[in-house]
Amino acid sequence: MLRFASDSTTDMHINELRIALFNYLIAKQCKEDFIIRIENGDGQETLDILALFSLDYAQVVHQNQNFRFHSAMALQLLHEKKAFSCFCSPQWLNKKKKEAQEQKRDYCYDDACRNLPAELVIDNTAPFTVRIIRPTKAIIIQDQIQGEVQFHPDSVDSFVIMHEDKTPTSEFASAVEDMLSDISTVVTTKDHLLATAREIHVRNELGYDKAITYAHVAPLDVKENITVKHLLAEGYLPEAILNYLISIGNITPKSIFTLKEAQEWFNIKNLSSNTIAFDLQKLKEYNKEHLKLMDATELSRYVGFADAEIGELARLYIDVASTTKELKTHIAPIFEPRVIPKEFEAQSRELIEIIKTAPYFENYNEFQTYVMQKTQIEDTQFTYLMRLLLTNRNEGPDLAQIYKYLKNYIGEIIK
Repeated sequence: MLRFASDSTTDMHINELRIALFNYLIAKQCKEDFIIRIENGDGQETLDILALFSLDYAQVVHQNQNFRFHSAMALQLLHEKKAFSCFCSPQWLNKKKKEAQEQKRDYCYDDACRNLPAELVIDNTAPFTVRIIRPTKAIIIQDQIQGEVQFHPDSVDSFVIMHEDKTPTSEFASAVEDMLSDISTVVTTKDHLLATAREIHVRNELGYDKAITYAHVAPLDVKENITVKHLLAEGYLPEAILNYLISIGNITPKSIFTLKEAQEWFNIKNLSSNTIAFDLQKLKEYNKEHLKLMDATELSRYVGFADAEIGELARLYIDVASTTKELKTHIAPIFEPRVIPKEFEAQSRELIEIIKTAPYFENYNEFQTYVMQKTQIEDTQFTYLMRLLLTNRNEGPDLAQIYKYLKNYIGEIIK
């Protein structure tokens, strides 16, 4: 069983999608269930995005569904003297943290409440958190990407597992729910290594001895806060985004591939252990290649139609457009009112009347010959005006190719 945990109160970041993708691929390869864990909110937007990217899942688990298990296991740790009630106020803890910062040392909780007499705990009406007692020896993580990583007991610390309102901390909830869900592999980001060490400590103290395989992926270095919604709005295809996220910092048998193909050869161990820059220009290159592979009718939908001919017309502009949003800027003007320079208004009106009464021609050369025979406009001006009338632009692909896909729309665009 593999899981992707999401805090759905914020838009999904590109790094989050990458982690979800890797969990999905490994789950498919291992023929195990892929589950989604929603930490906050209803998670519907997260689920919609995963569906759009074809990352199908077997189950959705909301963290608040398991509060009774979090409470029960925290109580077990308290009874077994493996955890204790902490009455230190946030102000006091912040003071201690500031002192450590001023002394240029790492902050470590001083276990001030660990050995309080029972009567002081039972009769104390002050708000309190629950802390698990720090481990007595180093926590060792055998990671598929980062190798062996060790955390000293003081680094793990006697950390909080239950907040004052008796809701679990993220680390405690994750540890408990991985037990409940029988998780076999955890793929997360490198900056969660300490959290992983703490989760291992929680499970050890609860007597859970199933081995879990870990892979801590180096997060992408993203200069801006790039969300998945933003990339989709900018016209990047889900297939291209997935292709790029699998390729970056990885060894792949070919550069352009589908999600299904990646399931055959993806190996988490091949990922770089170092942070790699997210290159938007490189993503555009992947997007362009996937646009070329797209079915014409499907491509036409991205520019506002459902016609294979318009899809093929859009394909003519892929050399100068890398996203569906950019493609639309080339296709949309074709169906908008023409903007004719004042000095060419008379000639354009003449051409429009000729074209409107012209018979149907299968190819552009015959069409062009017919129109030229009906007018005295010289060749250079004629070509310029024909391009303007057909595309509403003064440059672009070969007119014969454009006409091939627009000939059935002549009556709609030439008015």
